[in-house]
Amino acid sequence: MAAKERKSKKRSAASSTRPDGFVLFLDRCLGRHVVAEALRTAGSEVEVHADHFREDAPDDEWLDWVGRKGWLVLTKDKRIRYRQTEFEAVVQANVRLFVLTAGNVTAMEMGEIFAKALRGMNSLAGNHDAPFVARVTKGGSVSLYDRRKSKISG
Repeated sequence: MAAKERKSKKRSAASSTRPDGFVLFLDRCLGRHVVAEALRTAGSEVEVHADHFREDAPDDEWLDWVGRKGWLVLTKDKRIRYRQTEFEAVVQANVRLFVLTAGNVTAMEMGEIFAKALRGMNSLAGNHDAPFVARVTKGGSVSLYDRRKSKISG
């Protein structure tokens, strides 16, 4: 008796995840090359703000687009959770946002930190529904921000 043929379950091209993790979208504040290259070297698929949007594109425009794609957003803008309109844009766009909390680090160091945090970011994103804001520390640890401690009402 011949073996039954298995049909492969091919992922949709619109899928927001890959077998090894989510697609990462770098906010304009992270630059175009150094951080992206460090993450690509670590095996991630990376999209850069400048490849899709004008430099001065409003946050709600690109957040909405990235949110619909299901990509993870990486930024170093630590104050975003305190600015009402920006935080509301994250929530409205249903975004998973990861904020680097380390200050005074080079682009190379930022890339290394995010690369070290990849497993934690993918795990958190896979286990928590969007929207959320999470922190990435200098040591590469990842954790959700407590919304009750931010200045965001709601």
